[in-house]
Amino acid sequence: MAAFPILSMITFLPCIGALIILLTRSVVGEQSRETVRLAALVITLATFILSLWSMSEFDPSATGYQLVENYPWFGQISYKLGVDGMSMLLILLTTFLMPLCVLASWNNIKHRFAEYMIAFLILETLMLGVFCSMDLVLFYIFFEGGLIPMFIIIGIWGGANRLYAAFKFFLYTLLGSLALLAALIYIYVTVGTTDIPTLQQHVFSPEVQTWLWLAFFASFAVKLPMWPVHTWLPDAHVEAPTAGSVILAGVLLKMGGYGMLRFSLPMFPDASQLFQPLVFALSVIAVVYASLVAFRQTDMKKLIAYSSVAHMGLVTLGIFAMNEEGIQGAIFQMFSHGLISGALFLCVGVVYDRMHTREISAYGGLVHRMPIYAAIFMFFTMANVGLPGTSGFIGEIVSMIGGFMANPWAAAGAALGMILSAVYMLTLFRETVFGVIKSEQVQAMKDVSLREAFILLVLALGTLILGVFPSLIFDISETSAVEVLSLMSK
Repeated sequence: MAAFPILSMITFLPCIGALIILLTRSVVGEQSRETVRLAALVITLATFILSLWSMSEFDPSATGYQLVENYPWFGQISYKLGVDGMSMLLILLTTFLMPLCVLASWNNIKHRFAEYMIAFLILETLMLGVFCSMDLVLFYIFFEGGLIPMFIIIGIWGGANRLYAAFKFFLYTLLGSLALLAALIYIYVTVGTTDIPTLQQHVFSPEVQTWLWLAFFASFAVKLPMWPVHTWLPDAHVEAPTAGSVILAGVLLKMGGYGMLRFSLPMFPDASQLFQPLVFALSVIAVVYASLVAFRQTDMKKLIAYSSVAHMGLVTLGIFAMNEEGIQGAIFQMFSHGLISGALFLCVGVVYDRMHTREISAYGGLVHRMPIYAAIFMFFTMANVGLPGTSGFIGEIVSMIGGFMANPWAAAGAALGMILSAVYMLTLFRETVFGVIKSEQVQAMKDVSLREAFILLVLALGTLILGVFPSLIFDISETSAVEVLSLMSK
């Protein structure tokens, strides 16, 4: 196994698949669409299987990075890949969601279908590269490279205001990362290496830590996103195609939290302690403010987008609690949110494909025409508000326990936001599912197809299993959480 580059295979297999589709896209007619979507599904499933294989070779109890691949590249910069428990979980989440996104796009994309699948496969490679990278330059290339395919996906296959949303997404996240690039250059010049394990052991002076922490935080806070640099997210979600919203919420947002755990805490522990009150304040504001704004939304997608901002506030609360409970809760919350938010955006996509509107007021009485859909939507609504027995409850409660141990007032503020989440999600469910049928379009709607039901039930099964057996995640992430805390005390 040591001689087989499993991480490189996982990372670049989607890109190889995209190249194959690109070279064969000249085939015209309906057969081309059939071939492209089948090829994309096979490639993403093969990538998921490879990630399961790597998980079977991964030892959750071992410290440090595993499955390491290291090849000299340029000077002190290396092509170096490796995983720990935290990155292994996010790789599994990414490769698990991608085949579902292909299935969700099976009939929905009407033009440039081959190019659409190519963009998604390239995006998968870049996302996986972020979680595998053990060199800071390599991490930055993958981290910023992911902007391009998502920009294209929103800009070409998005809604009516797609260009505005695409440019806003691109500019926000790119400008936030310019400070990260400057910090990267400074680190290479002063330390002489960009090897992440080496940098995690390096002791920066407190003054330098402050500036480097701010530079890294500027990028990760926008990517997450944190209040007040969150405004790009609702626009991006509203205009993105359904599968784009699933990946945006399910994976891309998690890069910000991953960066904080990988770099901010272990490399700049003094600065992290210094800015802990600031992060707590921003986290509580995000949870409460985003929940209040979500309640006032009339667009289903925008409501769920603001819900994501609120739930990411719990992630930053757990991370900067700087205790094992908080970090474990944050990692679990990131994984759980990827399943639940992805499913909620898919639920919106199901009715949008039939009505071509996301306005809450256009619906009502769906339970009379779509009982199976109503039951599935109810399950994910309950999971999003943290119903015990679902993964949403575990992520929220453990993050808040960690936050309470560090700052009871911050945890109390976050708990208020969780109460508000029940208000806006149950209101959404009541307005769309219950009541009388308001229009002939709703009267004519058909229940979920086998394909749609399969996608949603797979996500529901994952949400339920993790809610009942949270140790499936905690056993993998525990060593990583302890390792982050030990690096902070170096």
